[in-house]
Amino acid sequence: MERIIPMASSIRPSLSSLRFSGCSRLGMSLYSSNSSRRLSLLHLGSSVSQLQFFGLKTSKLFREEGSSVSVCAAGNMAQASNATTIENSLEWVKKDKRRMLHVVYRVGDLDRTIKFYTECLGMKLLRKRDMPEEKYTNAFLGYGPEDSHFVIELTYNYGIDKYDIGTGFGHFGIAVEDVTKTVDLIKAKGGTITREPGPVKGGKTVIAFIEDPDGYKFELLERGPTPEPLCQVMLRVGDLDRSIEFYEKAFGMELLRKRDNPEYKYTIAMMGYGPEDTNTVLELTYNYGVTEYEKGNAYGQIAIGTDDVYKTAEAIELCGGVITREPGPLPGIDTKITACLDPDGWKSV
Repeated sequence: MERIIPMASSIRPSLSSLRFSGCSRLGMSLYSSNSSRRLSLLHLGSSVSQLQFFGLKTSKLFREEGSSVSVCAAGNMAQASNATTIENSLEWVKKDKRRMLHVVYRVGDLDRTIKFYTECLGMKLLRKRDMPEEKYTNAFLGYGPEDSHFVIELTYNYGIDKYDIGTGFGHFGIAVEDVTKTVDLIKAKGGTITREPGPVKGGKTVIAFIEDPDGYKFELLERGPTPEPLCQVMLRVGDLDRSIEFYEKAFGMELLRKRDNPEYKYTIAMMGYGPEDTNTVLELTYNYGVTEYEKGNAYGQIAIGTDDVYKTAEAIELCGGVITREPGPLPGIDTKITACLDPDGWKSV
């Protein structure tokens, strides 16, 4: 919900920092990890001047095809440089200190949702922030401080009381010591139970499903005491192997487990930065034969902590992600962010 102010950069990229994304007719796309900006050389003259800037002999970089001209870097040099960039970037991702910070979504009545989460789910209201000039209010809720726990960021946009959750978002997971007792409490408070307590299909873990006042689903999982009760975010994807590879390479997550359920025609993969019983994980679900889902306008994004947003953005692009906000500081504060879309269009910050 933050207003984005475009940033300019006067840093001139070095040749070693550039990624050549193949040969493009009458132009080429370059990426600089130093300035974190793309340079689109859309005219032949611009391409020549840029290549001369890096000390390359343009006579070796052109070849004619009929009446058209293609700009192409010397093959061996470009491939070697690109391979080195990818290898270095992916190696850095593995070493980066990352943690899932919070999940953002929109609600139609902020006070009503806060009341439900605190009274029925046992969360604490950590802070609330009103932005009248931008016409929205945020509330942060969870089971512990933001600097050590995964939390929920609720967004209320002035005057909007209903959103479309879509078919792609699945549910949030909350670990509780007694599912039946929690369900009874929610019923007493007037909450909606969509699945009564019982063993999960094909397993032994006792679960139940409930809905909050806006229709977001929560899975209650019976577990012993855990430092991270807000334990899952489930999203549906159209190609599970593609998504697993993306989150492993671009986000540095680990595939914790994968389970196929042919009887019910779906497969799940648990991705995260640590064991499921002590960390929040991303649950990716693939339903047989379904490749696309409606995103709606209710669910927002997941935020992940990183040591360097500039290197993160580079790694995301190298792995096929789309950068929707170039890396840099938020207006008025020191926090630096970048935003991206995964192969299914799910947003992360």
